[in-house]
Amino acid sequence: MDTMRDRFVDLTARLLEDDPRLAVVLADVSAAGFTGAARRHPDRVINVGIREQLLIGAAGGLALAGMRPIAHTFASFLVERPFEQVKLDLVHQSVGAVLVSAAGSYDWPAGGRTHMAPGDVALLDTLPGWTVHVPGHPDEAELLLRHAVADGDRNVYVRLSGHRNEHAVPVEPGRFTTVRRGAKGVVLAVGPMLDAVLAATATLDVTVLYAATVRPFDVAGLRAATEQHADVVLVEPYLAGTSANEAHDALTDRPHRVLALGVPRREHRQYGSIPEHLAAYGLDAASLRERIGTFLW
Repeated sequence: MDTMRDRFVDLTARLLEDDPRLAVVLADVSAAGFTGAARRHPDRVINVGIREQLLIGAAGGLALAGMRPIAHTFASFLVERPFEQVKLDLVHQSVGAVLVSAAGSYDWPAGGRTHMAPGDVALLDTLPGWTVHVPGHPDEAELLLRHAVADGDRNVYVRLSGHRNEHAVPVEPGRFTTVRRGAKGVVLAVGPMLDAVLAATATLDVTVLYAATVRPFDVAGLRAATEQHADVVLVEPYLAGTSANEAHDALTDRPHRVLALGVPRREHRQYGSIPEHLAAYGLDAASLRERIGTFLW
Protein backbone atom coordinates (compact mmCIF):
# COMPACT_ATOMS: atom_id res chain seq x y z
CA MET A 1 0.00 0.00 0.00
CA ASP A 2 1.57 3.27 -1.09
CA THR A 3 1.63 6.42 0.99
CA MET A 4 0.83 9.98 -0.01
CA ARG A 5 4.55 10.69 -0.10
CA ASP A 6 5.19 7.67 -2.35
CA ARG A 7 2.48 8.87 -4.69
CA PHE A 8 3.97 12.37 -4.75
CA VAL A 9 7.41 11.08 -5.76
CA ASP A 10 6.05 8.78 -8.46
CA LEU A 11 3.65 11.34 -9.90
CA THR A 12 6.15 14.20 -9.90
CA ALA A 13 8.76 12.09 -11.67
CA ARG A 14 6.18 11.38 -14.39
CA LEU A 15 5.09 15.00 -14.65
CA LEU A 16 8.69 16.08 -15.21
CA GLU A 17 8.65 14.05 -18.43
CA ASP A 18 5.62 15.92 -19.77
CA ASP A 19 6.05 19.51 -18.56
CA PRO A 20 9.30 21.34 -19.39
CA ARG A 21 8.32 24.22 -17.05
CA LEU A 22 8.25 21.94 -14.04
CA ALA A 23 11.21 21.80 -11.63
CA VAL A 24 11.65 20.05 -8.29
CA VAL A 25 13.71 21.50 -5.45
CA LEU A 26 14.62 19.19 -2.57
CA ALA A 27 16.39 19.52 0.75
CA ASP A 28 17.62 15.91 1.04
CA VAL A 29 14.21 14.60 2.17
CA SER A 30 12.86 12.16 -0.48
CA ALA A 31 15.92 12.78 -2.68
CA ALA A 32 16.54 9.04 -3.09
CA GLY A 33 13.14 8.70 -4.73
CA PHE A 34 14.13 11.20 -7.41
CA THR A 35 17.45 9.57 -8.37
CA GLY A 36 16.21 8.47 -11.79
CA ALA A 37 14.44 11.74 -12.50
CA ALA A 38 17.56 13.70 -11.52
CA ARG A 39 19.64 11.63 -13.92
CA ARG A 40 17.22 12.37 -16.77
CA HIS A 41 16.64 16.03 -15.84
CA PRO A 42 19.68 17.29 -13.91
CA ASP A 43 18.74 20.92 -14.57
CA ARG A 44 15.21 20.47 -13.18
CA VAL A 45 15.73 18.21 -10.14
CA ILE A 46 17.81 20.20 -7.67
CA ASN A 47 18.84 19.01 -4.21
CA VAL A 48 20.16 21.93 -2.15
CA GLY A 49 20.95 19.76 0.87
CA ILE A 50 19.83 20.60 4.38
CA ARG A 51 19.40 24.29 3.56
CA GLU A 52 15.69 25.02 3.85
CA GLN A 53 15.96 28.78 3.37
CA LEU A 54 17.83 28.11 0.13
CA LEU A 55 15.13 25.59 -0.82
CA ILE A 56 12.52 28.34 -0.91
CA GLY A 57 14.88 30.94 -2.34
CA ALA A 58 15.76 28.61 -5.23
CA ALA A 59 12.07 27.94 -5.83
CA GLY A 60 11.44 31.69 -5.95
CA GLY A 61 14.29 32.18 -8.41
CA LEU A 62 12.99 29.41 -10.68
CA ALA A 63 9.52 30.98 -10.59
CA LEU A 64 10.97 34.37 -11.53
CA ALA A 65 12.61 32.65 -14.51
CA GLY A 66 9.24 31.34 -15.69
CA MET A 67 9.38 27.82 -14.21
CA ARG A 68 6.73 26.07 -12.11
CA PRO A 69 8.76 24.90 -9.09
CA ILE A 70 7.78 22.25 -6.57
CA ALA A 71 9.61 22.54 -3.24
CA HIS A 72 9.49 19.55 -0.90
CA THR A 73 10.61 18.58 2.59
CA PHE A 74 9.06 17.95 6.02
CA ALA A 75 6.39 20.49 6.98
CA SER A 76 8.41 21.95 9.85
CA PHE A 77 11.32 22.63 7.46
CA LEU A 78 9.16 23.76 4.53
CA VAL A 79 6.91 26.33 6.20
CA GLU A 80 8.19 27.15 9.68
CA ARG A 81 11.98 27.30 9.32
CA PRO A 82 12.11 29.28 6.02
CA PHE A 83 8.98 31.35 6.62
CA GLU A 84 10.76 34.65 5.86
CA GLN A 85 11.71 33.29 2.44
CA VAL A 86 8.14 32.10 1.83
CA LYS A 87 6.94 35.61 2.67
CA LEU A 88 9.54 37.50 0.64
CA ASP A 89 10.85 35.24 -2.13
CA LEU A 90 7.39 34.02 -3.16
CA VAL A 91 4.60 36.28 -1.93
CA HIS A 92 6.42 39.62 -1.96
CA GLN A 93 7.96 38.85 -5.36
CA SER A 94 4.47 37.97 -6.71
CA VAL A 95 5.57 34.57 -7.97
CA GLY A 96 4.11 31.16 -7.29
CA ALA A 97 5.38 27.74 -6.27
CA VAL A 98 3.93 24.45 -5.11
CA LEU A 99 5.08 23.54 -1.59
CA VAL A 100 4.59 19.84 -0.86
CA SER A 101 5.21 18.79 2.71
CA ALA A 102 5.55 15.48 4.49
CA ALA A 103 5.30 14.42 8.13
CA GLY A 104 2.18 16.46 8.97
CA SER A 105 1.61 17.44 12.59
CA TYR A 106 3.04 14.37 14.31
CA ASP A 107 3.78 11.68 11.71
CA TRP A 108 7.21 10.91 13.14
CA PRO A 109 6.87 11.43 16.88
CA ALA A 110 10.28 9.87 17.53
CA GLY A 111 11.79 12.81 15.63
CA GLY A 112 10.69 15.09 18.43
CA ARG A 113 9.33 18.60 18.35
CA THR A 114 11.66 19.65 15.52
CA HIS A 115 9.73 17.34 13.17
CA MET A 116 6.23 18.37 14.23
CA ALA A 117 4.37 21.21 12.50
CA PRO A 118 0.78 21.58 13.72
CA GLY A 119 0.98 25.35 13.10
CA ASP A 120 1.87 25.25 9.40
CA VAL A 121 -1.54 26.09 7.91
CA ALA A 122 -2.17 28.78 10.53
CA LEU A 123 1.19 30.33 9.67
CA LEU A 124 0.41 30.41 5.95
CA ASP A 125 -2.90 32.08 6.83
CA THR A 126 -0.90 35.20 7.71
CA LEU A 127 -0.04 35.54 4.00
CA PRO A 128 -2.47 36.36 1.18
CA GLY A 129 -3.55 34.22 -1.72
CA TRP A 130 -2.54 30.69 -0.73
CA THR A 131 -4.39 27.59 -1.85
CA VAL A 132 -4.08 24.84 0.77
CA HIS A 133 -4.87 21.18 0.05
CA VAL A 134 -5.02 18.59 2.84
CA PRO A 135 -5.65 15.20 1.22
CA GLY A 136 -6.74 12.27 3.33
CA HIS A 137 -5.74 9.49 0.94
CA PRO A 138 -3.04 8.91 -1.73
CA ASP A 139 -5.63 9.01 -4.53
CA GLU A 140 -6.76 12.44 -3.36
CA ALA A 141 -3.14 13.53 -3.03
CA GLU A 142 -2.50 12.63 -6.68
CA LEU A 143 -5.56 14.52 -7.91
CA LEU A 144 -4.73 17.60 -5.83
CA LEU A 145 -1.06 17.54 -6.82
CA ARG A 146 -2.01 17.52 -10.48
CA HIS A 147 -4.36 20.44 -9.84
CA ALA A 148 -1.66 22.34 -7.92
CA VAL A 149 0.92 21.99 -10.68
CA ALA A 150 -1.59 23.16 -13.28
CA ASP A 151 -2.93 26.01 -11.11
CA GLY A 152 -1.37 28.84 -13.12
CA ASP A 153 1.33 30.54 -11.09
CA ARG A 154 -0.48 30.50 -7.76
CA ASN A 155 1.12 29.63 -4.45
CA VAL A 156 -0.18 26.23 -3.38
CA TYR A 157 0.55 24.19 -0.27
CA VAL A 158 -0.13 20.45 -0.41
CA ARG A 159 0.02 18.96 3.07
CA LEU A 160 0.86 15.25 2.93
CA SER A 161 0.73 12.92 5.90
CA GLY A 162 1.23 9.30 6.89
CA HIS A 163 -2.09 9.62 8.73
CA ARG A 164 -4.76 8.64 6.18
CA ASN A 165 -8.32 7.48 5.69
CA GLU A 166 -9.05 3.95 4.54
CA HIS A 167 -10.85 5.04 1.38
CA ALA A 168 -10.53 8.00 -0.96
CA VAL A 169 -13.37 10.49 -1.41
CA PRO A 170 -14.19 11.77 -4.93
CA VAL A 171 -13.12 15.30 -4.10
CA GLU A 172 -13.35 18.43 -6.22
CA PRO A 173 -10.53 20.91 -5.52
CA GLY A 174 -11.89 23.88 -3.59
CA ARG A 175 -15.22 22.26 -2.68
CA PHE A 176 -16.44 20.47 0.43
CA THR A 177 -17.98 17.04 -0.16
CA THR A 178 -21.15 15.96 1.64
CA VAL A 179 -20.48 12.48 3.04
CA ARG A 180 -23.53 12.12 5.27
CA ARG A 181 -26.66 14.20 5.84
CA GLY A 182 -28.30 14.97 9.19
CA ALA A 183 -30.44 17.60 10.88
CA LYS A 184 -28.77 18.48 14.19
CA GLY A 185 -25.56 20.18 13.11
CA VAL A 186 -22.59 20.00 10.75
CA VAL A 187 -19.23 18.35 11.35
CA LEU A 188 -16.49 19.38 8.93
CA ALA A 189 -13.73 16.77 8.78
CA VAL A 190 -10.45 17.87 7.20
CA GLY A 191 -8.21 15.43 5.36
CA PRO A 192 -7.16 12.37 7.39
CA MET A 193 -9.66 13.12 10.17
CA LEU A 194 -12.61 11.79 8.15
CA ASP A 195 -12.53 8.15 9.30
CA ALA A 196 -12.48 9.13 12.97
CA VAL A 197 -15.30 11.64 12.43
CA LEU A 198 -17.46 9.08 10.63
CA ALA A 199 -16.94 6.57 13.43
CA ALA A 200 -17.60 9.20 16.08
CA THR A 201 -20.85 10.42 14.49
CA ALA A 202 -22.23 7.05 13.34
CA THR A 203 -25.22 7.33 15.69
CA LEU A 204 -25.57 11.13 15.60
CA ASP A 205 -28.05 13.00 13.41
CA VAL A 206 -25.49 15.32 11.84
CA THR A 207 -24.27 16.29 8.41
CA VAL A 208 -20.65 15.32 7.77
CA LEU A 209 -18.74 17.48 5.29
CA TYR A 210 -15.31 16.54 4.03
CA ALA A 211 -12.61 19.07 3.13
CA ALA A 212 -9.50 18.11 1.18
CA THR A 213 -9.06 21.80 0.29
CA VAL A 214 -9.26 24.30 3.14
CA ARG A 215 -8.05 27.47 1.41
CA PRO A 216 -9.90 29.03 -0.21
CA PHE A 217 -12.55 28.03 2.31
CA ASP A 218 -15.73 26.74 0.67
CA VAL A 219 -18.11 29.37 2.03
CA ALA A 220 -20.99 28.31 -0.22
CA GLY A 221 -20.59 24.68 0.79
CA LEU A 222 -20.72 25.43 4.51
CA ARG A 223 -23.66 27.82 4.12
CA ALA A 224 -25.65 25.26 2.16
CA ALA A 225 -25.02 22.61 4.81
CA THR A 226 -26.09 24.90 7.69
CA GLU A 227 -29.37 26.22 6.29
CA GLN A 228 -31.40 24.26 8.86
CA HIS A 229 -28.97 24.11 11.79
CA ALA A 230 -25.96 26.38 12.10
CA ASP A 231 -23.97 24.56 14.78
CA VAL A 232 -20.60 23.62 13.29
CA VAL A 233 -17.81 21.38 14.56
CA LEU A 234 -14.43 21.69 12.82
CA VAL A 235 -12.11 18.68 13.11
CA GLU A 236 -8.68 19.53 11.71
CA PRO A 237 -5.41 17.53 11.85
CA TYR A 238 -3.38 20.61 12.77
CA LEU A 239 -3.66 23.51 15.23
CA ALA A 240 -7.10 23.77 16.80
CA GLY A 241 -8.99 26.83 15.61
CA THR A 242 -7.08 27.26 12.35
CA SER A 243 -10.30 27.52 10.31
CA ALA A 244 -12.56 28.93 13.03
CA ASN A 245 -12.50 32.49 11.67
CA GLU A 246 -13.23 31.18 8.18
CA ALA A 247 -16.33 29.41 9.50
CA HIS A 248 -17.45 32.43 11.50
CA ASP A 249 -17.02 34.71 8.49
CA ALA A 250 -19.00 32.32 6.30
CA LEU A 251 -21.93 32.42 8.74
CA THR A 252 -21.66 36.01 9.93
CA ASP A 253 -25.23 36.88 8.94
CA ARG A 254 -26.92 33.99 10.80
CA PRO A 255 -26.89 32.82 14.43
CA HIS A 256 -24.37 30.03 14.78
CA ARG A 257 -21.91 28.26 17.07
CA VAL A 258 -18.51 26.82 16.17
CA LEU A 259 -16.51 24.21 18.07
CA ALA A 260 -12.94 24.01 16.74
CA LEU A 261 -11.13 20.74 17.43
CA GLY A 262 -7.55 20.01 16.48
CA VAL A 263 -4.05 19.84 17.91
CA PRO A 264 -3.84 21.97 21.07
CA ARG A 265 -1.22 24.65 21.60
CA ARG A 266 0.09 22.89 24.67
CA GLU A 267 3.07 20.75 23.72
CA HIS A 268 2.93 17.02 24.39
CA ARG A 269 6.39 15.76 25.27
CA GLN A 270 5.66 12.03 25.03
CA TYR A 271 6.71 10.95 21.54
CA GLY A 272 4.67 7.84 20.90
CA SER A 273 2.75 6.74 17.82
CA ILE A 274 0.27 8.62 15.64
CA PRO A 275 -2.71 6.88 17.34
CA GLU A 276 -1.31 7.80 20.75
CA HIS A 277 -1.00 11.43 19.70
CA LEU A 278 -4.56 11.44 18.38
CA ALA A 279 -5.82 10.08 21.69
CA ALA A 280 -3.76 12.62 23.65
CA TYR A 281 -5.26 15.47 21.62
CA GLY A 282 -8.83 14.15 21.88
CA LEU A 283 -8.94 13.43 18.15
CA ASP A 284 -9.56 9.68 18.26
CA ALA A 285 -13.09 8.43 17.51
CA ALA A 286 -14.08 7.84 21.13
CA SER A 287 -12.98 11.30 22.27
CA LEU A 288 -14.59 12.98 19.26
CA ARG A 289 -17.88 11.20 19.96
CA GLU A 290 -17.97 12.65 23.47
CA ARG A 291 -16.83 16.16 22.50
CA ILE A 292 -19.16 16.48 19.49
CA GLY A 293 -22.11 14.98 21.34
CA THR A 294 -21.64 17.28 24.33
CA PHE A 295 -21.48 20.34 22.07
CA LEU A 296 -24.50 19.54 19.92
CA TRP A 297 -26.83 18.12 22.56
